[in-house]
Amino acid sequence: MAESLFFTVFTKPWKSQSAKGLASFVKSLGFGGVEFPLRPGYQAEPADALKTLPELANVFASEGLRIGSVASGTEEHIFEACATSGVPLIRVMMGHDLKEDYLVAEIRMKKDIENFLPFCARYGVKVGVQQHCGPGVNNSMEMLHLLSDYDPGLIGGVWDAAHSGLAGEEPEQALDIIWDRLALVNFKNACYVNKGGAHERFFTTGKLGLCPWERAVRHLKKKGYAGNICMPAEYTEEARTEQYIKEDLAYLKSLCQSAYGPGAV
Repeated sequence: MAESLFFTVFTKPWKSQSAKGLASFVKSLGFGGVEFPLRPGYQAEPADALKTLPELANVFASEGLRIGSVASGTEEHIFEACATSGVPLIRVMMGHDLKEDYLVAEIRMKKDIENFLPFCARYGVKVGVQQHCGPGVNNSMEMLHLLSDYDPGLIGGVWDAAHSGLAGEEPEQALDIIWDRLALVNFKNACYVNKGGAHERFFTTGKLGLCPWERAVRHLKKKGYAGNICMPAEYTEEARTEQYIKEDLAYLKSLCQSAYGPGAV
């Protein structure tokens, strides 16, 4: 793979901005594009995605930005809207109730995958399943186990640094496990904090969480990863989101420049 990277930000925190204002804001942060929450209440919504997602893509393009992925559902019209808008990936998560046997839940998840796989092929839009520490697809091995029967050109895994760290994974090992099916990488970070004797998740900056970003970036370089690096902009201290995402983008770019070379960023 050619070692060129581009950086996108998940725009979930900025729900109230206009489409044009959002595009200008993302550009001012220094990103090359976005992951867009194609969900009710945002600048484009699932119900009218065939109209509004292409319009939004044009607004971003006017600022030199692209939509690298959307977080949305897997109904056929979402695939069609993505294809029309030049969006290559739909990111999803798959969970289950702990009262349900996990392997039974996995069979159900696979049936869900088999229902939308024809849309992936028809519209040329890939689905990325993200691991999420907790009930559901919890780590890279579970992600691989879920996806191993399917064409990686149609469906892949989204490795999330924060949830990998929360699950206790070593980033090199986690990335090796899912590498052949890796569709996207998310860089955020998190740790556990003790509150009244209970351990709660705390989403923090890249330098402070459980996943060592430097090691993850070095391993991505070793494996030859290129393309989209998404930053979810998720912080427990929500009021400091803009400050933290600026700091984290600068930090991540510095790591990538060190590992890949300045021409890759």
